[in-house]
Amino acid sequence: MNRSSEGFYPAAEESSTLSGVSWGAIFAGAAAAAALSLILVLLGFGLGFSAVSPWANEGVSAKGLGISTIIWLAVTQIVASGLGGYIAGRLRVKWANMHGDEVYFRDTAHGFLAWCVATLVTATLVVGSVSSIVSGGVQAGASVAGGAATAMTAAAGTAAANTNSDQYGYFVDSLFRDDRPAAVSDDAARGTVTRIFARSLSNNGLSADDRTYLAQMVAQRTNLTQADAERRVDEVYARTQKAIADAKVAAQQAADTAAKVAAWTALWMFIALLAGAFFASLAATYGGRRRDAVVYLESDAYVTTTTLPPVR
Repeated sequence: MNRSSEGFYPAAEESSTLSGVSWGAIFAGAAAAAALSLILVLLGFGLGFSAVSPWANEGVSAKGLGISTIIWLAVTQIVASGLGGYIAGRLRVKWANMHGDEVYFRDTAHGFLAWCVATLVTATLVVGSVSSIVSGGVQAGASVAGGAATAMTAAAGTAAANTNSDQYGYFVDSLFRDDRPAAVSDDAARGTVTRIFARSLSNNGLSADDRTYLAQMVAQRTNLTQADAERRVDEVYARTQKAIADAKVAAQQAADTAAKVAAWTALWMFIALLAGAFFASLAATYGGRRRDAVVYLESDAYVTTTTLPPVR
């Protein structure tokens, strides 16, 4: 049998000088996988939104929605990656006179590379919008979980904004204090009380002078005695402190829930992507076996030749 000058057979020499990567097959498989992933993701969002209801005790629960999302994500990765890997393995150029282990490795590598390209394309085109939707859902869930906290935080924020806009209003008010507070409008009285509450709640509590002055203002407007007015001030101030403390706890619980949701989402997404890489590689080897078992037709007689055995 003829050999080349280097001592190799012509087919072996040709195989050793050509690249083992068929980028055309890889990009074809990646395009199919990315397109199918996009379609399945959009279908999943449509089914998810149709199953969710804004009314209480209606529609799918949050736990059921989370489980179904995880399952759908895994199915999407398996189906789309499997299709992309199969196409990459089936369309790859066949290598003759090559050991079966090398053929198996190259088919597996082509499926994996097709999954890599498809994942990068999908991450660039889809994950941005998906992340916005997911983060919006997480924020909505956190807002629902901390509904009372949101209201109290808004009230505290308004008080803080008023305090910041008039940074020295508390001290200016103290210049005009006397044992008999002058009769002022309700808005002015509320502004004074708000500044006193905002400063005391952010510091170490209500001072004795502030407590006495507030009781005098309450007594002037409610016809209560000074002692009764002081008791009312103490009760209202205690309820305000409790409401703010409850709001902080609710906000912390909502943030903790959102963090756990984000962590579990990232974990299951990692598992789904890992499953997609495995099935892409597996489908590529299956496609390679089908490629090597194709039936060729003679160009002249148009008759079927014998089936070629798989390369081993």
